[in-house]
Amino acid sequence: MGTGTERTAGAADEAARGGAARTLRAELLLVLALSLGASAVSSLISFIGSLTKPGGLQDQAATLNGSYAPGRPWLDLAWQLFGITTALVPVALVAHLLLREGAGLRVIGFDRRRPWPDLGRGALVAAGIGTAGLAFYLIARTAGVNLTVVPEALPGTWWKYPVLILSAIQNSVVEEVIVVGYLLRRLGQLGWTPTAALMASSVLRGSYHLYQGIGGFLGNVVMGVVFVVLYRRWGRVGPLVVAHGLLDIVAFVGYGLLAGKVGWLPTA
Repeated sequence: MGTGTERTAGAADEAARGGAARTLRAELLLVLALSLGASAVSSLISFIGSLTKPGGLQDQAATLNGSYAPGRPWLDLAWQLFGITTALVPVALVAHLLLREGAGLRVIGFDRRRPWPDLGRGALVAAGIGTAGLAFYLIARTAGVNLTVVPEALPGTWWKYPVLILSAIQNSVVEEVIVVGYLLRRLGQLGWTPTAALMASSVLRGSYHLYQGIGGFLGNVVMGVVFVVLYRRWGRVGPLVVAHGLLDIVAFVGYGLLAGKVGWLPTA
């Protein structure tokens, strides 16, 4: 039987662990509220709004990269760059929090230690997911469970495609750093099982794509499962950022080049 001093020390240690867990939970909720958690709520509201409109989901459109200031290209460019930059602030916050922890982004594999393996693996993942994802989207839209996704609706100015590429890179960095690397690390520190953490990450990814419809939700949940499995295998989000970035670049730029020119690509 322990002494009174030992019991007091044990209680203090338990209280400290409980306080650390509360701090981590609060931190995680704040990061998500400033980023993809807020996007998930916004996406849910948008989806509910789509259900209340007349006609099927396939008759409605979800535009990803639209114009902020139509008819004023330089002001529009300023808004586009502002939106891309501010969307990356939560990633900077995550980097700061991980650095205070004594780890930094290196602990989740978002660094320059292995550029060529990251690029090669990312390209292979993008090639594997890209075709299947496009086929799933077309099937889901035909089945009436998905909106028509319009990847871009920017004016035909000189900066259109550079902005689309920057937007794709921003999406990939925000999503993979936060919803895979950071989220899985924090959930693991909070004692979540690997399966529960995988489901949380995957469902969150699907949730902030719900504005596209049920198809967008399910397709991204599956993609989330694949990405978590690959992250655990490789220990790096670098390849996932590359894969996601390539997928979005092909989708955004490809739509801009092909919309209205091929019959199989739905347009709004």
